[in-house]
Amino acid sequence: MTIIEGIISAFVVLFAITVHEASHGWAALKMGDPTAYQMGRITLNPIRHIDPIGTVLLPAMLIIMGAPPFGWAKPVPVNPLNLKDPRRDNLIISIAGPASNISVAVVAFIILKILMHLDPRLFYSTGGGVSSLFSPLITIVYYTIVINVILAFFNLIPIPPLDGSGVVMGLISEEAAQKYEQIRPYGFFILILLIMTGFIGRILGVVLRIVNSFIY
Repeated sequence: MTIIEGIISAFVVLFAITVHEASHGWAALKMGDPTAYQMGRITLNPIRHIDPIGTVLLPAMLIIMGAPPFGWAKPVPVNPLNLKDPRRDNLIISIAGPASNISVAVVAFIILKILMHLDPRLFYSTGGGVSSLFSPLITIVYYTIVINVILAFFNLIPIPPLDGSGVVMGLISEEAAQKYEQIRPYGFFILILLIMTGFIGRILGVVLRIVNSFIY
């Protein structure tokens, strides 16, 4: 990853995370909980969503290492007392973030295919990536696809506080959900361990290869 690609990736990560969290807040508002709205979290202003570790430190480390960046932002606050059906509504709120990232990736993919059709010379692969020196526009679109897909799949990992845990909680029985909830205090440490051991990196590497197979 070149310096230019690293800078582009950083901005795309910030955009993707902002859309992700704003979508959680919007879904919560639609489900009857105005907490995120009242706290100014339904906004595309990234400053409102930045988490020092998940939004800044982790993506920066991954970019320096030449790996596809991903991360997380400050969780959008949700008051279950405002939800008509907390289990169902929380599932919808949880899935809204990843769904927004997939939607952005689909739009970017369509744009990429249109650009490639208009002028195939705009796009060519260099060791699994895109040459930013040849076409910054294509690089932006390419990383918009990749980062949003990776962010969506990363957040669907069923470990609290990631969105995947909220999806699981909404699908399993109430008794099982209560037992599952017991791992929440340890979720962050489990997540860091899986990142440090490379387990999550391998999973997301597979996702990246699948995405590239559709692009190239």
